[in-house]
Amino acid sequence: MKTLTPHPVDTPDAKFTSVFHVAEQEVDTLARTIWGEARGEGSAGMQAVAAVILNRVAIAQEKGGYWWGANVIAVCRKPWQFSCWNGNDPNRPKLLAVDARDLHFATALRIARRAIYSTLPDPTAGATHYHAAGITPSWARGSPPCAMIGRHVFYRLP
Repeated sequence: MKTLTPHPVDTPDAKFTSVFHVAEQEVDTLARTIWGEARGEGSAGMQAVAAVILNRVAIAQEKGGYWWGANVIAVCRKPWQFSCWNGNDPNRPKLLAVDARDLHFATALRIARRAIYSTLPDPTAGATHYHAAGITPSWARGSPPCAMIGRHVFYRLP
């Protein structure tokens, strides 16, 4: 897996934000996304969701940008990409309030740190998309899956 380049977040004092602080913001956002999307999938499912996000970031960084964002925070928070961040998701208040006392969130934090610091293997074979098993979204029709992990089906789409 490639080493990711941290990017400052969009704040008035972003030019003074340390790389460490940015990385910790990325860890927190990634962990909340992992928790929101896969807390019931165990460690393997949580790692797979992290890999999808990192694969999107790597593609965007290779291309000099991409529609889903060029860093972890932008990719996770892109509207309608990860439902846990959608304003109408009934679990969003839980996502914003969860902390490390929650066992699944503590696991998500460990996975997110490993992902941000490039020590997490990619169990998805480069997937950029996934969906819950038992449904087939229109974007997945005709595309062969590259992995099935837990109750999710993963795809590497162009």
